[in-house]
Amino acid sequence: MAVPKHKTSKSKRDKRRTHQKIDAPILGTCAQCGERKLPHNACPNCGTYKGRKVVPTKDELSVKKDAK
Repeated sequence: MAVPKHKTSKSKRDKRRTHQKIDAPILGTCAQCGERKLPHNACPNCGTYKGRKVVPTKDELSVKKDAK
């Protein structure tokens, strides 16, 4: 089994790990309500995607549950 001859320095180790960082997600704004949302995803606040209503909102779901 291979064994390193010398200790890897902190600098060398950290240079190898430069691409392992986590970036903050890129957020856009919803055209309907102006809330922040992920691109290419339905707005969690108003439930629209590309100007169409595609997902029911939390308020709509609670109204449906109360009606049952």
